Amino acid sequence: MEVDWFTVIAQILNFLVLVWLLKRFLYKPVLNAIDEREKKIASELEDAALHKAEARKEKEKFLQKNKTFDDELDTKMEEVRQKIESKKQRLFEEARLESEALQAQLKASLEKQEDDIKEKIKSKTKEEVLAIAGKILSDIADVDLEEQIIRVFIDKIKNLDEAEKSKLLEALHTTHGKVKIISAFELSDASKKQLQTVLRELKADLDISYELNSEIVSGVVLETQNFQLSWSIDSFLSSMKTDII
Repeated sequence: MEVDWFTVIAQILNFLVLVWLLKRFLYKPVLNAIDEREKKIASELEDAALHKAEARKEKEKFLQKNKTFDDELDTKMEEVRQKIESKKQRLFEEARLESEALQAQLKASLEKQEDDIKEKIKSKTKEEVLAIAGKILSDIADVDLEEQIIRVFIDKIKNLDEAEKSKLLEALHTTHGKVKIISAFELSDASKKQLQTVLRELKADLDISYELNSEIVSGVVLETQNFQLSWSIDSFLSSMKTDII
């Protein structure tokens, strides 16, 4: 079999021309397009990476700001909580002190009211007792009571302490024995004699005078210069005021 070298060479030339044409008009544009595409993709990937990095930075910045905000918020909340707790304790303390002060005032007021009531009852009781006693003594006043008053008065003279007795003797000496006996009732001779006897035991030379005074409530008064000694139902009842209840 013979080879048609002309045909072979023609086909080789055709192939080379085809390759050249493909390379020039097809491969090169395609390769350029692919290269451009790769560059574009690479650029986009680079931009994406850059954006991603920026996004990461922004995220980190946001997280940091958020953490800072949370920390500040926690700090502020703690400060507010402490202030509220402090104010609550202060208000509780003020309320406690006010309550104690009010309780003390109330207690003092109740105690004063109680003391006032007791004092009023005591005073009222004294007045009623003394009024009843005075009425009874006035109602039963007679000769026997008058004689008993004289005996009580004589006992009072006899039982003078040394200081009172010295005052009486000095007064009698100053007046040269002048002494006045004042009574709310007429003294019997026996009563006058008893008074003279006890007085002359103190000083023998006496000038005794007698006087009636209705203002004295069932009583007797010994009076001389700068000295007075008395006993009466009125003074007796008055002295009882400090002893009743």
